[in-house]
Amino acid sequence: MSNLKSLTFTIAPASSQSSPKLVRRQRLIERLNEQLQLAQDPTFAPTRKRREQSPDGTRRLVEYSRTIKPWWKADANGNLVLTVRYGLKTIEFEKGKAGIAVGAQERLIPTIRTLIAATNAGELDGLLEPQKATRHNRTLTLPAKPAERVSA
Repeated sequence: MSNLKSLTFTIAPASSQSSPKLVRRQRLIERLNEQLQLAQDPTFAPTRKRREQSPDGTRRLVEYSRTIKPWWKADANGNLVLTVRYGLKTIEFEKGKAGIAVGAQERLIPTIRTLIAATNAGELDGLLEPQKATRHNRTLTLPAKPAERVSA
């Protein structure tokens, strides 16, 4: 018991579950980092691992590459416009304005890095909240009960 007396005991912290806000930030940062790598190397394709069952019935780990679509496009003048997506939706930074005017190709990587820094600082939390809310606010509507018959 003398070994335990040399230790200092304290209250254990709560479980390490992150808040939903931090999870949304982290997911967006992961996607922005993928776009950053795609901007630096157009042939970038991250690999994923998945277990599949082979024809003989054994399960094996298979690695496959995933294609990433760029979030930037050239407008009519040849300037790049970057859109940020969260899930299946494009984030609107201002009412009706979902694109970021990047300009030349050289400005694309610094613009993505600026977005990553803004996400880390929590500047996009207000824009991510409605994106998440639309996904999970599905309500289940049950059919109305038929009226009871009163027999005379």
